[in-house]
Amino acid sequence: MPKIVDHDQYRKELLTKCFDLFANKGYASVTMRQIAQEIGVSTGTLYHYFPSKQALFWQLYDEFNERDTASMNAVLNNIHTLQERITAIFDYIAQNEDYFFKQFLITSDFYQQQDRTEILANETLKRNYELNRDFVAKALETDDPAVVNFAMCLATGIMVVRLFEGNVVEYDEQAQLFHKMLTLYLQDVSLHESDELPVS
Repeated sequence: MPKIVDHDQYRKELLTKCFDLFANKGYASVTMRQIAQEIGVSTGTLYHYFPSKQALFWQLYDEFNERDTASMNAVLNNIHTLQERITAIFDYIAQNEDYFFKQFLITSDFYQQQDRTEILANETLKRNYELNRDFVAKALETDDPAVVNFAMCLATGIMVVRLFEGNVVEYDEQAQLFHKMLTLYLQDVSLHESDELPVS
């Protein structure tokens, strides 16, 4: 009997190998032929799953965002207070820092090879950004877009600083500071909203 292949699982395995390859050699420096050789498949097999190197990247981008969101949602299961959720997210980033560094460098390398207008119009990027926004909004229990954007910029900024400057900032310290700032901000918003309520 012919071997039954779970094509989606096999595609994900190829993407995992490509992530490691891009992390080691960079996106720009390898061709599809070299990728096939490095991950141990035929060029035909690689093209069967990914019609181009750019298409391969976007599927990889989709895959690691899906995995990251699922992993972080699992971490936040049964965590109820805002402070605990913020601490858990920052702890998760700290524990997986090397992976996130690689992700950032691969994405930066890819973006250098593309037209910025095309990147900003890309549906995969838009969909994943919204997925990340929804996760942050749910984790912080807020629908305030300014808070969500600030939290995403803060987390990314800390990782970038640590990538280039080392341990000049600490995740736990930034988590505590963010919680204090967010608590004060939400109290201020609540106070202003109550001031604006009509008097009956």
